Amino acid sequence: MRLVFMGTPHFSVPPLRALAKAGHDIAGVVTRIDKPAGRGRTLSPPAVKIAALELGLEVYQPKRVRDPEAIEGILRLAPEVIVVAAYGQILPKEILMFPRYGCINIHASLLPLYRGAAPINWAIIRGETRTGNTIMQMDEGLDTGAILLQEAIPVDPKDTAGTLTEKLSVLGAKLITEALPLIEAEKLAPVQQDDSKATLAPLLKKEDGLINWALSASEIHNRVRGLTPWPGAYTFVRGTMVKILETEVLRGSGDPGRIYRGTQGALDVGTGSGRLHVVRVQPAGKKPMDAADFLRGHRGIAEINFSSEQRIHGTTG
Repeated sequence: MRLVFMGTPHFSVPPLRALAKAGHDIAGVVTRIDKPAGRGRTLSPPAVKIAALELGLEVYQPKRVRDPEAIEGILRLAPEVIVVAAYGQILPKEILMFPRYGCINIHASLLPLYRGAAPINWAIIRGETRTGNTIMQMDEGLDTGAILLQEAIPVDPKDTAGTLTEKLSVLGAKLITEALPLIEAEKLAPVQQDDSKATLAPLLKKEDGLINWALSASEIHNRVRGLTPWPGAYTFVRGTMVKILETEVLRGSGDPGRIYRGTQGALDVGTGSGRLHVVRVQPAGKKPMDAADFLRGHRGIAEINFSSEQRIHGTTG
């Protein structure tokens, strides 16, 4: 099929490569603009742009896909279908209605669950043990279109948003290459979503990573997993931000946020219900380290509290 592919992060790369390998006529790849990254704030291309150029494909980077010139440019490519995978902008009606087979989205949840920009993160944060991918027919709503194909996978207890994204990216590549020939042959019957069962997965912000120690140990553990690698879960001790990279849920109790020295020098923290064992941390401006090493290197922090706000250096939180 002649198609236009729209995607931006690494999640979109395996589906793009799979479509190229399957022999589809990819008329163009639409992605977001290059953005500053790293300490030097050097312009960095999206992962999809890098992959598309490696495949010898034409790349288009409109600042706003709703601009008339962007719409005209995409329609000029005359796609039979547009495949979307984590592109990052809402498509206008002119684009949605143009292709013969419509716009087909690879959404990383079992719709109608987790409609929105961060379905993988929120599935882990909410403690789901099962998720998957949905191939859906796009409409003007937020992930409200008809379901064409779905496949579920288990969420491993040790999965983070990063590891689960990799798994769902590979699954998305498999499903979209299965779906397109069936769509062309009109062998996939669209199934309307049950809106009464819908849940939302809103875009995450940096401040969503701030840990509320009044939550239960299992809730905080799931937030750490669901916010890794971005935006990351973090807290403060003596005015310094500390990222919490890896945790385990323990039996026991403790005051919310209170730091305890566990067995063999381990760093444990009290929560609203239960106790959390912190495995790895990253203090501000430093490399990731074992939490036990962090505890040994910061005398006197046992029996004080992690804080949910940045305080003046020297206070005990």
